[in-house]
Amino acid sequence: MAQLLPDKIITRVTNDWAKSYPNAQTDTDAYVIGAKVIDVRRRAKVLLIDLSSEYSLVIHLKMTGQLVYRGAGVAFGAGHPNDSLIGKLPDKSTRVTIEYSDNSKLFFNDQRKFGWVKLYPTTEVPNIDFFKKVGPEPLSDEFTQADFRQRFLRRPNTNIKAALLDQTVIAGVGNIYADESLWGAKIHPTSLVRDLSAAKTNKLYKELRYVLNLAIEKGGSSDRNYVNAEGKKGSYLSFARVFRREGQPCPRCETAIVKTRVAGRGTHTCPKCQKS
Repeated sequence: MAQLLPDKIITRVTNDWAKSYPNAQTDTDAYVIGAKVIDVRRRAKVLLIDLSSEYSLVIHLKMTGQLVYRGAGVAFGAGHPNDSLIGKLPDKSTRVTIEYSDNSKLFFNDQRKFGWVKLYPTTEVPNIDFFKKVGPEPLSDEFTQADFRQRFLRRPNTNIKAALLDQTVIAGVGNIYADESLWGAKIHPTSLVRDLSAAKTNKLYKELRYVLNLAIEKGGSSDRNYVNAEGKKGSYLSFARVFRREGQPCPRCETAIVKTRVAGRGTHTCPKCQKS
């Protein structure tokens, strides 16, 4: 998105679900229509599209949201994996459509209608409650092993998977990356934070950064439905060690991977490598 959207001029915004685009038409007309995209940024699981009007579109995908860009010979899709990423758009899950002067379009799709596209003055974005509460980015050069351990020790009685998914602890870790990093560190997801040694949290820090960098390298984790700016499908899940591999042998010890539910999410573990 950061390579595709800058310098494009927005000509039209439509929506079919008011809660997905809870902005007054007068504000859209004044600050969105005719504005040029200046920058595209990410913070945690939120995308920010900064406009020349000194306003920003703040996009939260929540659980089932997607962003799909379609232009002349260019397609990009990311977010919750389903066929809307590669199918004909708009479709029944399309909530917001942003059109540009070169006839390209950005679609916000959301099956469960929890996500949203909100308009804020750019200077006010840091004051949004979400941004004031969200934790540091795990791939930041300034984020050390010591910082990582201290963030989690704030939640000593929480199981480690729930803490990983908590955006106020650290930003941007989803279900797939939690499972993969916990497997890499040989930590059972139900382990309480207080019971993890410094050596274990240091190993988890390294594994999480490895998994996140691998996902970036392989084009995301949206499996067969991900399409990047060159039209290539995301390949990270073909390299996954545990996620969606229930019943298959663990790559490390060949014990069958099991799927359970932890922190309200489907969770994949090796019962031998990750003893509870």
